[in-house]
Amino acid sequence: MSDAVVIASRYNGPPGSGNGGYCSGRFASAAGLGAQTAIEVTLRRPPPLEVEIERRVDDGQVGFWAGDTLIAQVGPADPAPAELVEAVGWDEAVAASAHYPGLVTHPFPTCFVCGTQRAPGDGLRLFPGRLPDGRTATPFLVPPDICPELVWAALDCPGGWAVPLEGRPYVLGRLAVTILGLPQAGQRCVVMGAMTGEDGRKAFTRTSLYAPDGQPLAVARATWLALS
Repeated sequence: MSDAVVIASRYNGPPGSGNGGYCSGRFASAAGLGAQTAIEVTLRRPPPLEVEIERRVDDGQVGFWAGDTLIAQVGPADPAPAELVEAVGWDEAVAASAHYPGLVTHPFPTCFVCGTQRAPGDGLRLFPGRLPDGRTATPFLVPPDICPELVWAALDCPGGWAVPLEGRPYVLGRLAVTILGLPQAGQRCVVMGAMTGEDGRKAFTRTSLYAPDGQPLAVARATWLALS
């Protein structure tokens, strides 16, 4: 296993840095934690693009560094999965997505996951619309190159839009993910998000990925940080 991770420019979130969910998935995969099913990634700095980010282990702590700058820390998460966000069906997710706030105003319109300026087949184009109770829902047509990193990515922005992002931009600070099973390419899945609380400039969310038959495939909890 290589000790360096390079985030390709395709996987940006805010301009000039990596999408938090995708990068967290890359760091989780590269951390070397063995058979851990629940992993938590804390992003200390915006992940740079097209730069070698070196994996280092110091006193049992796994970190990823760009030169002298600590980018992320990775460790096992609480083994109990995050509470599921109750699912809706594909048709209801499609209907909610038509009212995605990012279609009107978006702080990061080129984001790999939720950006409206990404072409189909390039970005994931997950457009989480809000339900009357504040949950978000988005359809997720699983791409051919599905992998754990893309599951982490899909669990990212649907939580952020439950905060919501359009009123005050937030970036991902911490993401803990439990993957129960990978979706299959071409499946029509649904991703749900919910905000669970706030503390100053922090917001807390949960997200869940569901298979076409309604079975949960992955769950996550996240901490978001409001930008100044």
